[in-house]
Amino acid sequence: MSQTPQDPAHAAAAAQDDPLGPADAAQAAPAAQAGGPHPRLTAAAVIAGVEGLVVAAWGVAMFFTDSDNAVLAGLTVLVLAALPLAAAYGLRKALRWSRGPALVMQILALPVAWTMLHSSGAVVAAGAALGLLAVAAIVLLVHPSTTDALGIRRTT
Repeated sequence: MSQTPQDPAHAAAAAQDDPLGPADAAQAAPAAQAGGPHPRLTAAAVIAGVEGLVVAAWGVAMFFTDSDNAVLAGLTVLVLAALPLAAAYGLRKALRWSRGPALVMQILALPVAWTMLHSSGAVVAAGAALGLLAVAAIVLLVHPSTTDALGIRRTT
């Protein structure tokens, strides 16, 4: 007989299996009780994951530049890629803590997109895509159903 997410034994087992600890496993309970992944959380996780992968690819590409500090710059960018990737993981698992880093990344992406829009060539299209993704992710992350799915209480 399979155990349901509401079963206390299942919740305890999930808390032990969660690499981030029992507190984060307990945070995921509201989304699990809703009957599966929340579509807005999934969409926000995909956006954050794509941004994280693009930043990571940029970091790897920096290793192959002819700059004196290419290794340091590449490592710095790779470390920065960890934030959206961690946020994507947390959003996919419906962990409450993940909304903050995801929002921070989207807010930081807006001035980057604005700067890219004032460039030339293919950078303009990339800036437009980044800006649209950032605005879409912000809307998804602050939507009331998303906060409910993450177990974040709303104040009235």
